[in-house]
Amino acid sequence: MKNEILEKASDMFLNLGFKSVTMDDIASEMGISKKTIYEHYATKVELVKAATTYLFEKISSGIDEICALGKNPIEELFDIKDYVQHNIKEENSSTIFQLQKYYPKIHDCLKSLQFEKMDTCVINNLNRGKEAGLFRQEIDVDFIGRIYYASAMSTMDIELFPEKMYTRKELDEKLLEYHVRGIATPKGLETLEKLLINQ
Repeated sequence: MKNEILEKASDMFLNLGFKSVTMDDIASEMGISKKTIYEHYATKVELVKAATTYLFEKISSGIDEICALGKNPIEELFDIKDYVQHNIKEENSSTIFQLQKYYPKIHDCLKSLQFEKMDTCVINNLNRGKEAGLFRQEIDVDFIGRIYYASAMSTMDIELFPEKMYTRKELDEKLLEYHVRGIATPKGLETLEKLLINQ
């Protein structure tokens, strides 16, 4: 039951927002009493924390599986993008905004985990791309890794990127193309163009 509550709550938080969804909403959606939820999660804060950890670990595990395939580094980036988009569905920036505004400590903890994961993943990808002749040899992988992370986080800012201007999917795709074009060799650009045709 605890896992069922966690999965349902995570799905609702992701789609409707961390502030918007109440314990009553989760209980109603599951057809159980609110008391049952509190038997497993003493407070909503505890449930929100468990849900963000659950979602992070789920996405991280999927990314690890993609990286283990040893694909062309540019293809790998596109596969990761597709995987994340599929698993977070139509998550919008207001979901992250609600987490940041109403649960700042949980947001900061998640942000640290995301940076550590993305930093390792992106730097590994950049080094492999250089070895494969897809990314330019002179790029500073530590700098590019941090810039890519900072750019990804900035697209979550609903004041900078209002939802009426871009969907989450559009932002992810535009950022990835921008990232690869800035570091690719002519060989890398050829690979990128082929992948863009199939998007």
